[in-house]
Amino acid sequence: MSKYLVTGAAGFIGANIVQKLLNSGHTVWTIDNLSTGYEDNIPDGCQFIEGDISDDQTIARLKGQYFDAILHIAGQSSGEISFENPTTDINSNAVSTIKLLDYAIKTKCQRFIYASTMSVYGEQNQQEIFNELDRVSPKSFYAVGKLASEHYLRIYHEQYGINYTILRYFNVYGRGQNLNNLKQGMVSIYLKQFIDTSFPVVEIKGSSQRFRDFSEVNDVANVTIESINNLNFYNEIINIGTGIKTTVAEILNLLKKNLNSDKDVVFSKGTTGDQFGIYADNTKLKKIYPKEFILFDQGLQLMLKELTNEM
Repeated sequence: MSKYLVTGAAGFIGANIVQKLLNSGHTVWTIDNLSTGYEDNIPDGCQFIEGDISDDQTIARLKGQYFDAILHIAGQSSGEISFENPTTDINSNAVSTIKLLDYAIKTKCQRFIYASTMSVYGEQNQQEIFNELDRVSPKSFYAVGKLASEHYLRIYHEQYGINYTILRYFNVYGRGQNLNNLKQGMVSIYLKQFIDTSFPVVEIKGSSQRFRDFSEVNDVANVTIESINNLNFYNEIINIGTGIKTTVAEILNLLKKNLNSDKDVVFSKGTTGDQFGIYADNTKLKKIYPKEFILFDQGLQLMLKELTNEM
């Protein structure tokens, strides 16, 4: 069995990854500042350090522990919020990566998995589908920080031999997603407004024809874990998405249908730095990980079923 550091286990992606690793008998540590996640989300049996990963004092609390791999899943993940405080964003998404890479060198850890984002592609001449070789053109400070980390990983590999994998997550949804964070996560933002009676209407920022590529969190967790030891993932950038675009209008229709809701929907101005539409060319992923991702309508039903059981 192996020993892993998985940052961000209080968030829904990190928590799912940690639970699967623990279920397989591995030892797992996590660091999380609880800025958007909840301590209750951290699976039992995971060693928890509360603090900011960009802070040397937090890293020191690892006490030189050796890990077979570091999975850096934590980070400020809202483009909108990144404009409110760019300094906090760069600390969360780039400085934290440098601190962990330096820790990897110090402790002779040779494996590093990084949760990047489709946001690095930005928008380019109305292009909708992107592969890993396409030009990157970030529209938000969040995407800039993620892209900076990608470059740090490449250079740390070239200079210090750390084997990295950069997983460019497209939109992730599912069990444990924070419904109270109304600035991150299309599905969770809309769902919260539909089910919470304190919202008289559902407000949608931007056009109903905007679209994304939605991956269910279990699929994302599974492929992330697969990437740890699968040599085909080593020192590669890989899109993590279904290759299917889903519009805002389609999301709203599915939510109304599944929730049997007739709540009014109103549209307002889009948020700064938001992308109109993007989905993944996942050809590279399919060659090394042929398992099919669950379709969005099925994944949404699973998410709603879990939510109903918790209420």
